[in-house]
Amino acid sequence: MSDPQKEHVLVWDIPTRIFHWTIVVLVALSWFSADQGFMRVHLWSGLTLLALLLFRVLWGLFGSTTSRFVDFLHPPRKVVAYLRGHEKTLYAGHNPAGGWMVAVMIGVLLAQALTGLFSNDGLHFTGPLALWVSDDVSTRITGLHGTIFNIILVLVWLHVVAVGFYLLVRNHNLVRAMVTGRKHARHVPEGLNLSFTRLYVALLLLGLTAGIAAWVFFQGVP
Repeated sequence: MSDPQKEHVLVWDIPTRIFHWTIVVLVALSWFSADQGFMRVHLWSGLTLLALLLFRVLWGLFGSTTSRFVDFLHPPRKVVAYLRGHEKTLYAGHNPAGGWMVAVMIGVLLAQALTGLFSNDGLHFTGPLALWVSDDVSTRITGLHGTIFNIILVLVWLHVVAVGFYLLVRNHNLVRAMVTGRKHARHVPEGLNLSFTRLYVALLLLGLTAGIAAWVFFQGVP
């Protein structure tokens, strides 16, 4: 009888997994709160999103092996080769196409969070940094904020389709891996040697980015 612990390999650290699923919740909450006019909730959701995205950028520099940008951002030629099926290499973390999808998603979400800081609804809500710019600029940024959200919807759809493809066609459950942190041994390279950054580093980085988000909030407090 095989040992499940040997069949599955730990590839995703706890901070990366918590980040992933918290972002899913926050994006849904941000959409719902804006749609229903719960702008106070929308503000707090956006600021939390900002703190987590800034954390993810830092974690991409100082985090565990599979969380680092240098591990999953590959040259365009390698991405094209992978998409064409010419690239047969196994990857512990994100594959070349998935890695760039993650980077783009982080960038677009960060743009959404930042534009929200300068936005207004023309009636009852202004972002904490809206007074830093003119009313005309704030209105333009508000329009951009809405446009970026449509881009996010497209990226989410592409992500869901890709996850479904891997599950149904390649029998690779990416969702379960992002929950448990483990991939089946057949999906990772042999002789894998990953390093995992200690949790206290993640807490320190999160404390820093939470402090930045708090500072932004208080800029809008009279």
